[in-house]
Amino acid sequence: MFDRTVRSANPNFSTRERILGVAETLFARHGFAGASLRQVTAAAKVNLAAVNYHFGSKESLIEEVFRRRLDELNRHRLAALAAVQARADHTLEDVLDAFIRPALEQSMDSAGGAAFVRVLARAYAEHDERLRKFLSDNYGHVLRDFATAFARLLPHLEKEELYWRLDIVAGALTYAMADFGMIKRKSDVSERSHREQAALHLVRFAAAGLRA
Repeated sequence: MFDRTVRSANPNFSTRERILGVAETLFARHGFAGASLRQVTAAAKVNLAAVNYHFGSKESLIEEVFRRRLDELNRHRLAALAAVQARADHTLEDVLDAFIRPALEQSMDSAGGAAFVRVLARAYAEHDERLRKFLSDNYGHVLRDFATAFARLLPHLEKEELYWRLDIVAGALTYAMADFGMIKRKSDVSERSHREQAALHLVRFAAAGLRA
């Protein structure tokens, strides 16, 4: 993470981050096709040349919106998975926790975490083959590493059945990150405690589904 002194001393970094933050918000609100570069430049108070300088194209801007969040998220996931697998007695719940908790924590990020969840949901919903290929090429290995860890703990499941179940777990996680559910945070419960409860319930539910 960069501190504020670095941000103020480096105008290029500040402009780039401002564009990314605005693009993330607009893509979350209007979709990738619905949000234009003109809207991005107007909201970020920059000209088109600045977007072209930092990103080159709208497609590359979209990819960088994902990269700045998913790189960090998947570093945390893989570090958590490595820590879990270093223990000989690790359980299915431990691996699920390594997959689920970093994502829920990122969704709590006050600097755009909620907007990115909506962007992520659009990536699942919109049929953008270029974007799907980008996500698969850059982050597919993370899911494969987790799938391998799950397969070792669930030897009774055929590969296709395991992948079906993991897809359902990932969908439930996205839903939980977006906080769309019936369970709403009570006024006397902190955001962190609410997310902790969400993580515990989701891990327990996912473990039961994977073992069935």
